[in-house]
Amino acid sequence: MRRQIAPLSAVLAAAILPFSVTTGTALAAGSPTTSSTAAAPSTATTTASTAAKAPPKPKSGAPPKATPTPSTGVTAKLYIPDAFVVHHDAVTVAGRTLHVEGFVRPYVAGQTVEVKSSLNGKVFKTDRLRIKPSAKGTDGVFIEKVTSAKAGLVRVRVTHLATAQEAGFQVRRAIAALSPTGPGSRSEFVDLIQQRLVALHFYLPLSGVYDLQTNLAVDAYHRLLGRGTSPALDPATLADLLDGKGAFAVRDPHDGKHVEGDLGDQLLALINGTNVYQIYPISSGKPSTPTILGRFQVYMRTPGYLPDGMYFSDFFYGGYAIHGYDPAPDYPASHGCMRLPISDALSVWNWLNYGVTVDVYQ
Repeated sequence: MRRQIAPLSAVLAAAILPFSVTTGTALAAGSPTTSSTAAAPSTATTTASTAAKAPPKPKSGAPPKATPTPSTGVTAKLYIPDAFVVHHDAVTVAGRTLHVEGFVRPYVAGQTVEVKSSLNGKVFKTDRLRIKPSAKGTDGVFIEKVTSAKAGLVRVRVTHLATAQEAGFQVRRAIAALSPTGPGSRSEFVDLIQQRLVALHFYLPLSGVYDLQTNLAVDAYHRLLGRGTSPALDPATLADLLDGKGAFAVRDPHDGKHVEGDLGDQLLALINGTNVYQIYPISSGKPSTPTILGRFQVYMRTPGYLPDGMYFSDFFYGGYAIHGYDPAPDYPASHGCMRLPISDALSVWNWLNYGVTVDVYQ
């Protein structure tokens, strides 16, 4: 809302989640593994202790045959770079494809691993993958794609049975595949999406509840992606959020600590140089009372409510201000100011100060 006032001199993996197992001797077919499943991101090391059988004695008069010696001290690790960590748990969302990356040291040519993926104890995918040399040739590498169509506990077990050239090993990972939950819910899924929104610099207190602030942040994310306004976290938007797509394009980095009001996307960003601090949805001036465009400075600050309902106001030109107001709809509706939702206003007020530059553009 614009008031007639005389001018005066006024903050995330694919988290890389390793699990490793080291063996000193061969793991024969059917031998029990001594490694354990890690439900939280961690690295563990175990040693297999299955005794190797003695080679048969050569027949009288026949020269003894050379017996290949398997490599010892094999270390195997699994990484899931596109999983996330919530409350120390490795998580993803049902239907999202994960890349399970395996590394084996030392690399031995001609070796394979069996990769079994299960959901809640039921195997849904089994593959045999060849271990390929890394770029330097010191490590062996393999990659498996795993997609759980439903929510539950996904386990990935990788097994290499002992050969004449390399000792056996087995290594496992566990990832929780989450089911999306909606407004009003409290769940690990809510924790995850709040975490991802904050990582993209949207203002959002981490309440753990799919609340009004979550709706506002999701709405602002739609605007950033150029998809209009909506508090709904549809599958396409959820996928982009988990992939970290979208960034506020800073237009005036030379202004140091400043505010940018992007009226085209109806977004306000608090910025330090090139670094975006936080992003908020706004409602700027309606067509009959448009928001003024240009470069200004905060010259007057008024805490609390003004008689006309403006809340924690920072004036940057005449009666034009950044302030909280109810309503602050998802379209231009003000008398020229940049309206914020009431719940966002104090956060912006605490960051702003006298003399901070306000850049407003279409």
